[in-house]
Parts: sequence; structure tokens; C-alpha cells
Amino acid sequence: MSSLQVKIINQSPNPLPEYATKGSAGMDIRANLEAPVTLKTLERMLVPTGLFIELPQGYEAQVRPRSGLAVKQGITCLNTPGTIDADYRGEIKVILINLSTEEQVIHPGDRIAQMVIQQVGQVEWLLVQEIGATERGAGGFGHTGKQ
Repeated sequence: MSSLQVKIINQSPNPLPEYATKGSAGMDIRANLEAPVTLKTLERMLVPTGLFIELPQGYEAQVRPRSGLAVKQGITCLNTPGTIDADYRGEIKVILINLSTEEQVIHPGDRIAQMVIQQVGQVEWLLVQEIGATERGAGGFGHTGKQ
């Protein structure tokens, strides 16, 4: 599979987002802070990254939680996955929330989320009076039971 070239501006002292392993889908992105910040229990905060990207048309960047941060500190992303559209040119910021029972500190340069670049399509709606039936039908929200 060939790589996709994406223009990026890094106004932070942090390294560019990178894949931790060859098989990683997401790249870690870091907090661009001047000093540590404390997140109280259930507090949310918009954390800057200092990153600006120019995605090609037909792609999006998804901002997702880091599993280690979630399980170890109870910090996760709201609005997950957050979508960065191809025509957005502002700074990438991450909405974090502390779901733990203790205050959590985010330090400058901490890996706060991961970013996945995905190809996306746009739809053209075809208004009809009927849609095809399936075995599942309208079943949803736990219709298959607990086990």
C-alpha cells in the first residue's frame, strides 16, 4: 500500500505525529501546552496540539482516544471520533475529559490522542418510497440479546 502525502505545519516543540509500530492505524498526537494543566474529575478541556494539516479532498482525519491514557488515568476524548474535514485549516485541538475519581495532570508534550487518516466518500441521496428488506430489519439497540 502506498503512503499518502499530507501537508502539515507544526507550531509546537513536539515531534510530528508518528506511528508507534508498523501495524499501527493511528498516530499519536501531543499536547502543545506551556505548562502542565490539571483536569478535575468530570472536567473537560480543549487541548491544543500546534498542528495544522491540509488533507486531500476525499479524506478525513479522525481523532480518537489513546487506550493507555483511558485505562490508566481515566482520560478520554469527547466527540469520538472527532472528524477533521479536508477543508478545515485551523489548529487541531482535542477535547479531553477526566472520567476518573482523581485529578489528572496533562503535561506539555504528553501523547493525548491518536489520529487516523481515512478515505471517505460523499453520498448523493436517491429519494425513494421503499428500501430493500433484510433478515435484521429494523432490529437494533441490543435486539440480538446479551449473549
